[in-house]
Amino acid sequence: MPDSIVIIPTYNEKENIERMIRRVFSLPHDFHLLIIDDGSPDGTQNIVKQLQPEYAGRLFIEERAGKQGLGTAYIHGFKWAIAHQYDYIFEMDADFSHNPDDLLKLRQACVDGADAAIGSRYINGVNVVNWPMSRVLMSYFASVYVRFITRIQIRDFTAGFMCYKRPVLETIELNKIKFVGYAFQIEMKYTSVKHGFTLKEVPIIFTDRTLGTSKMSTSIFKEAFWGVIQMRINSIFRKYPEG
Repeated sequence: MPDSIVIIPTYNEKENIERMIRRVFSLPHDFHLLIIDDGSPDGTQNIVKQLQPEYAGRLFIEERAGKQGLGTAYIHGFKWAIAHQYDYIFEMDADFSHNPDDLLKLRQACVDGADAAIGSRYINGVNVVNWPMSRVLMSYFASVYVRFITRIQIRDFTAGFMCYKRPVLETIELNKIKFVGYAFQIEMKYTSVKHGFTLKEVPIIFTDRTLGTSKMSTSIFKEAFWGVIQMRINSIFRKYPEG
């Protein structure tokens, strides 16, 4: 059985999803794909299901009723991947802001010894294409802020392009991950480090979507700003057994 699965949450990604699926399956490593769709009104889920016979046993979809948030989509996907015994479990966006070719680099970082690999925009300067400067600054300084609060030296805390080894996700108590938006990525990395796992940042170039609509909102940033402080306080009273 192939050892790697890529989890892609979707909501209204009909312009991107078929191209993304075909691109991942064209890579030299045998990746499987799990799409978590939150009832996309544009029919994204139907496009995935139409492609399943072509990629039988490699392309999977889990459908949920209504938009429930990025964090819960990934938690759902993590549990599914653990149950199916995949060794390398990836997070990736559907909109090509993450280059599928970089899946190979993230996987290799874990093969070489990291417990998790981060597709990092900020480990070698600022590698972001087509974002307005205000968005770049907000994202960059969000990570600066998180480093200051947590005292953990990860350059791109909010990155959503990840590879986790299965023991990391088996050790983390996924039901205790509370954030659902932007802050979900911060909480996952912070919790992984607190459990004693090694995270390696792998440089990538992040390119803003050209098709479809961004899901970012002001409320997501607010959750991250206040949530990081609460997460840090809560961690003082919580035990983190090493994996």
